[in-house]
This record gives sequence, C-alpha cells and structure tokens, in this order.
Amino acid sequence: MKAFVFPGQGAQFTGMGKDLYKNNPEAKALFEKANEILGFRITDIMFEGTAEELKQTRVTQPAVFLHSVISALTMGETFQPDMVGGHSLGEFSALVAAGALDFEDGLRLVYARAQAMQKACEAAPSTMAAIIGLPDNVVEDICNQVNQNGNIVVPANYNCPGQLVISGNIEAVNAACARLKEAGAKRALPLPVSGAFHSPLMQPAKDQLQEAIEKTEFKTPRCPIYQNVDAQPHLDANEIKQNLIAQLTASVRWTQEVQNMLVAGATEFIECGPGKALQGMIGKIVHGQENILIQGI
Repeated sequence: MKAFVFPGQGAQFTGMGKDLYKNNPEAKALFEKANEILGFRITDIMFEGTAEELKQTRVTQPAVFLHSVISALTMGETFQPDMVGGHSLGEFSALVAAGALDFEDGLRLVYARAQAMQKACEAAPSTMAAIIGLPDNVVEDICNQVNQNGNIVVPANYNCPGQLVISGNIEAVNAACARLKEAGAKRALPLPVSGAFHSPLMQPAKDQLQEAIEKTEFKTPRCPIYQNVDAQPHLDANEIKQNLIAQLTASVRWTQEVQNMLVAGATEFIECGPGKALQGMIGKIVHGQENILIQGI
C-alpha cells in the first residue's frame, strides 16, 4: 500500500518548483493561479529569491505547499494513494492532494495560517530546538520541570526515535536545552525559526485560523488522512477540520503517525515536495524493516 507524505516548513530551497513550472503546462497554470490568488509573484521568490526572502513564514508556507501540491496533482494516474499524511504545514498539502480541499481554498488557508503565525511570532519572542539522542519521555519530563512560573516549553515535533523538537519562549527553551544536555542529549540545537510553533504561544494564530477554517468547505478525502494531533486516520470532514484547528498549538506526532500507517499496511512511502527530510525521518522510524520502500518525487 502506498502512503504519500508531504513536508513542512524548513524544506524550502531557492529554485524549488522551477523545473515543474518550465516543463509542465499544467503545473505552470497552477503556479500562475497561485500568484493571482496571493496578489504577488511567489514564483519569483521560489525560483530566484534569496534564502533570507524564502524563509519568511508568509512566503515559506505557501511556497512549500505549492511545490508539494503541484508535484502531486501533476503526477496524473501515478498518484494513487492508499493513505496520506503531512508534517505540520504538510497536512494542508495532503488534504488538497487527497481531494478534501480545493487547491484555491487550501492555498488561501495556508496563506492565512502563515500570516497569523508570523504575527504571533512577532508578538511573543520565542524559538524551537531539536533534541537529539534522548528518549521522548526524558525530554517530556524535563520540559514539564521547566514549564512553570511563566516559562513555556513543550514537545512540539515527535519526528523520529531519538529526535524531538521542543518549542517555547526563548528563556525556557534555553533552560530546557541546558538540562537536556546534562541528561545526555547528543545535541540540543536551536533552530533558525522565528517562533514557537506547535506550542501554547500559537494560541492567537489558532484563534485567527479557526475562523477561516470553519468558513471553508471540506469534503471527504479519497483516502484516509493521518493527522498530526492524534496520529490516527480520518475521513470525516468535520473531524478533519477540528484536528486542523487544534494542530497549531498541539504536538506533531509524526513518529506515531508513520507507525500507524505501517500497521495499516503501508509498504511504500513517497514524499511529495521539496527536500528529503521526511524520507530521513521515516527511514529511522522503519529501521530494520527491509520490505519498506521510501522515495521522493
């Protein structure tokens, strides 16, 4: 069974989508439609912009979404998913690719999400850090110890065994990193992000996005979508909506999501979009299972 998966923020690179635009008329039409919807030529930034321009949240999220979705939608009959999933932002890409959201509606929601998150980041200085080489429960315990007296630091992304990203206000993340190194973390690496994604500090963005999601029509997807908040498969449009709203302040349970796809019979994982980050994570999750195929498009 085939699981198509879609990456999140951080997978972007200058030149992303350029070959698709040049070589595929259907892709070019979708990119141009996106430029029209957004009101600026995001393709110019994607194809020729600097890394600095591309990493602005208001640009990064729609750029990664567009590259991912257009890659899938222009595959034709080759795109035959038995299940889909996406990492954080990638969940929106997965929903469009699986037919639960129209391309236009998906792009508008992603742009609204990006703007709301950027605004929340500017309102509360915050950050994230990748913790390498510790069991999840040790990271959770230390976050709980630091997460008091006005400090906020929580597990944000359960990426794969031995890799968990934490998120919170700068002082709390730094304090947690120091304790995690003392506890034996191989690395506690601050990430080049402008805010505490998937933490309570994203509540203002969640409130803003909730209104936009509730006004948008969702349909039943063509196959189950495994969602970040509970790592479970969903087909009900209302459940999908509520999980998408909850996602902004909840942890991304990617490890468990992939494990649940394996239990459901996934034997092939295909990453749609820029980079190979998900392929690397999935490789660590399925470690030792030689019958599992992992590739990108």
